[in-house]
Amino acid sequence: MTSRETPVRVGVFGLLGSGNLGNDGSLEAVLGYLRARHPEAVVDALCGGPEAVTAKFGIPATRLHWNRAEYRTASRAGAIASKGLGKLVDAFRTAAWVRRHDVVIVPGMGVLEATLPLRPWGFPYSLFLLCASGRLLRTRVALVSVGAATIGSRPTRALVRWSGRLAAYRSYRDDQSRDAMRAMGVDTARDEVYPDLAFSLPTPDARVPSGPPGRVCVGVMDFHGGNDDRARAEEIHRRYLDGTIRFVRALVEEGRPVRLLTGDECDAPVVAAILEAVDSPLVTAAEPASLADLMRETAAADTVVAVRYHNLICALKTGTPALAVSYAAKSDALMDRMGLGAYCHPAREVDADRLLEQFRALEKRSAELRQVLAERNLAAARHLEHQFSSLTAALFPAADHAHALREAP
Repeated sequence: MTSRETPVRVGVFGLLGSGNLGNDGSLEAVLGYLRARHPEAVVDALCGGPEAVTAKFGIPATRLHWNRAEYRTASRAGAIASKGLGKLVDAFRTAAWVRRHDVVIVPGMGVLEATLPLRPWGFPYSLFLLCASGRLLRTRVALVSVGAATIGSRPTRALVRWSGRLAAYRSYRDDQSRDAMRAMGVDTARDEVYPDLAFSLPTPDARVPSGPPGRVCVGVMDFHGGNDDRARAEEIHRRYLDGTIRFVRALVEEGRPVRLLTGDECDAPVVAAILEAVDSPLVTAAEPASLADLMRETAAADTVVAVRYHNLICALKTGTPALAVSYAAKSDALMDRMGLGAYCHPAREVDADRLLEQFRALEKRSAELRQVLAERNLAAARHLEHQFSSLTAALFPAADHAHALREAP
């Protein structure tokens, strides 16, 4: 227990419970840390899907936005006015929520990037409100193992820069993220880089391939390019989908079972399009509800080919050789960190023939790469343990002091 008379109050913040398995996996990792090291903490969330978070993780949760139609396109005057009013109301709601906490943690996620379509008045504005409220109300806000990328849009970049500056603690999930924040004007001299929080989650037993070639997991995504690709979003999506269909069809023609994976509810149309285009009993679709489900799928596969960042993490964490269909630098950085940097393919220019060549080259080195992944996973877990100790020292100094006293001879 801490020396405080009342338990420390911890809030978690983000687009949690909104259907993205990677985001929820990051929350699960932070809750695991809090329950193991700070069981006395009282935890609740301000998030995108409060009902889902409460049902799944057993913590109270509050809706992130006052306006329930926040993520719907507003065209009528009334809807536009409601969105504008919502932004004002959210400023007061966020501050009131922050004030009730001693610490607020933003668990992982790409909260400082715009690698997918993003408007400044969406999540960047919400994150700025959080960090500004934390500074004004003296509540420590921690951005933990987050992703960042240099942002072209000036309003979005300004909100992200100020969010970073106002946070009490920052760590990043790769060097590129820290470099991006430095380039956008944030002093990162004391900021550390750690693996993605998902590497601290429990890992299912991996299957050791034997006999003829087995299942291939293909992780898909409703991919339309990034924030700067809006003008050609449909062209990018069509090229990505056509290339993926050709790749899956080629695997089926070789007799390989293919298991389609998703990472977000919005990916369902891509799965449906592939199932329709490649009409074969060898192609099936998983329905994962968590990163644990995804890890069980990847652990049972010979090889994984995936777009979504946390699909890749699930494969790598279970020791399954993976090929990244990369839509952002974060995927390339992850693959390089895990020793598979040579196995990346651009999502914007999917070439099925080239993808097949890379896939076959990857499978030839499967046994060797499984050993590499085992070593890198061990290092990642140890590195995250160090981060959790650093996080305790930065955010829970009373608890850290009490722990040190208990451990002293």
